[in-house]
Amino acid sequence: MGRTSNADQKLMDASLELMWEESYGSVTIDDICKRAGVKTGSFYYFYKSKADLAVAALEKLWIEEWKPTLDAVFSPSVEPLLRLSRYLSAIHGKLAEQKKQRGKVLGCPIFSVASEVSTQEVDVNAVGSDILSRKRRYYESTIRDAVAQGVIEPCDPAQEALALFGLIEGMVSQARIMNDPEVLRKLPEMAFSLLRVKTAPTQTPARTPVHA
Repeated sequence: MGRTSNADQKLMDASLELMWEESYGSVTIDDICKRAGVKTGSFYYFYKSKADLAVAALEKLWIEEWKPTLDAVFSPSVEPLLRLSRYLSAIHGKLAEQKKQRGKVLGCPIFSVASEVSTQEVDVNAVGSDILSRKRRYYESTIRDAVAQGVIEPCDPAQEALALFGLIEGMVSQARIMNDPEVLRKLPEMAFSLLRVKTAPTQTPARTPVHA
């Protein structure tokens, strides 16, 4: 296998799929290579370990999917409450589609992996935690804009973003545990109640797919 091979990309994609569908701990290097269609010997040309691959794969997910999506959904050109409304409403649709296509609710891949390895794989947990912090900053900037516009009560945006993050990830985890996306249907109302929103915006569908 030459240096121009795209085997490393195949390995990253396969590892993300398997860690999301199953768990980090249950997936082996052989499993990943089989899904990727890559020989096990070639794995070690690109990566030293499963953890090394997981770190690269999670960063790839952030760069190629999460950041462009969050940049679009949380664009400052959109009213802050509308950003949140679209984002929160789309989470239910995203997980409902997961259930339809895969037969089960998979939830958030990065949150699932980071919480699983929190006391085991230091490097994997560190990158997962950092990516989730990056996502939380989108919430924080939106809350800060909403406070400036007077549509929610004055607050500490960082603390409120942390509370909102906890609500979202907690409810997504519940949906995964129960294998039922319907627990997320009222997520926008729950979030706006948490943030003490004065007047909720009219619901409009998100044009960009979101990541829970």
